[in-house]
Amino acid sequence: MKTRKIGKTELKVTEISFGAAALGGLYRACPREQAMETLEAAWASGIRYFDVAPWYGLGLAERHVGDFLRAKPESEYVLSTKVGRLLRPVPTGTVPDYSYVDPLSFDADYDYSYDGIMRSVDFSYARLGLNRVDILYVHDIGTYTHGAEKNAVHLKKFLNSGIKALEELKSSGAIKAFGLGVNEVPVCLDVMRNADIDAILMAGRYTLLDRSAVAELLPLCRKKGTSLVVGGVFNSGILATGPVPGSHFDYMPATPHVLAKVGAMEDIAKRHGVVLAAPALQFPLREPAVSSVLIGTAKASSLKRNMELFEPALPDTIFPEFDHLTLVAPPLGEHAVRV
Repeated sequence: MKTRKIGKTELKVTEISFGAAALGGLYRACPREQAMETLEAAWASGIRYFDVAPWYGLGLAERHVGDFLRAKPESEYVLSTKVGRLLRPVPTGTVPDYSYVDPLSFDADYDYSYDGIMRSVDFSYARLGLNRVDILYVHDIGTYTHGAEKNAVHLKKFLNSGIKALEELKSSGAIKAFGLGVNEVPVCLDVMRNADIDAILMAGRYTLLDRSAVAELLPLCRKKGTSLVVGGVFNSGILATGPVPGSHFDYMPATPHVLAKVGAMEDIAKRHGVVLAAPALQFPLREPAVSSVLIGTAKASSLKRNMELFEPALPDTIFPEFDHLTLVAPPLGEHAVRV
């Protein structure tokens, strides 16, 4: 599989990467055997970049990914995890409902400080059972998760303290790159105007449907040499399922406006003899600032099916036909959109 560089570093990642949220039991349980089968299917397909986070299953996904990668040659894969949440043990059966089924018995506290980031890395090493992580992403900082008032506190702590931890880890060689792992554009602009970062794992804001990253973030990434790793290419599923009853956009039931747009997109794809998921998966990699497209699933069959949609490459002429149907996420306002 082809590779692309991360930012200005020498680190290269496969154009398609594996996101491990579903291995933490997101929405449905993921037993260990199923997780290993899915990861093996990803490896067999040529994927060599794996992304995980403490948040996914409250440590469960890191356990699965670490167990899998320990049996693989160290030089052949790239691994990223995230900082910003510290896990603490809670009594069995008292884990709050974060949409993870059968998570480990932990809860999470936000901490974007120097000490919090350093502790988070050490905890991740232990859960992974690995002695290296290549990329660290600051997870879910921003108004989208915290609301404006709380995020102002978190952002100040990160810019005054936490980023120094990431810079030290990179300069020491402990990591090769760092950046943000978020669902919103504004916090990326805030951070990039105050600091240099190597990459942004952006979920759902540079897709065939949602072009929120185009106006300001993409030009800034090109100018500063910051890479995008694009997750959420199906925008919570609707670009894979089409506008069917119960389809979701941006973690919520799709509105009639979104359903109409996706229906028209589906008609375009059908005219070209492809399913809508194919241009949705291939679209981000047309942008040179994009280093990888992240696909996430807990089923080997789904992984294989998605990989088939990357080949053959669709003609460039199909993509402009979708442009008039795209949208930009509305302003966030003062309150958290996702809690």
